[in-house]
Amino acid sequence: MRQIIIIGLGGATGAILRYLVSGCIQRLSDTPLFPYGTLGVNVLGCLAIGLLGGWADNAEMFSPSARLFLLIGLLGGFTTFSTFGYEAMALLRDKAAFAAMMYVGLHLLLGFAAVAVGYGLSTLR
Repeated sequence: MRQIIIIGLGGATGAILRYLVSGCIQRLSDTPLFPYGTLGVNVLGCLAIGLLGGWADNAEMFSPSARLFLLIGLLGGFTTFSTFGYEAMALLRDKAAFAAMMYVGLHLLLGFAAVAVGYGLSTLR
């Protein structure tokens, strides 16, 4: 139960940060038609998980609880795209290039397809 609370606190913090950072970036952009806020959050989340994940893996910098809070909770609430990027990079690091390409390709293909199906279902009467 303690682990779930740690992740939940990190997730709530990450979700609030996503809302604030995305809104700030979007307001700073000149065009409201392109989702710069989401793009900015995803890129920042990827940078953060690369840095924190690298420190956790290579410098043993974080306790298990801190890893749960930061990597799963905070960054998971901020953007799951960071986890996607980190896992794809880990496959490449482990010399599994084909698996990495499949992972990325399937996420894009199945993700877009799921959005299209969900959207289509929402229009049924």
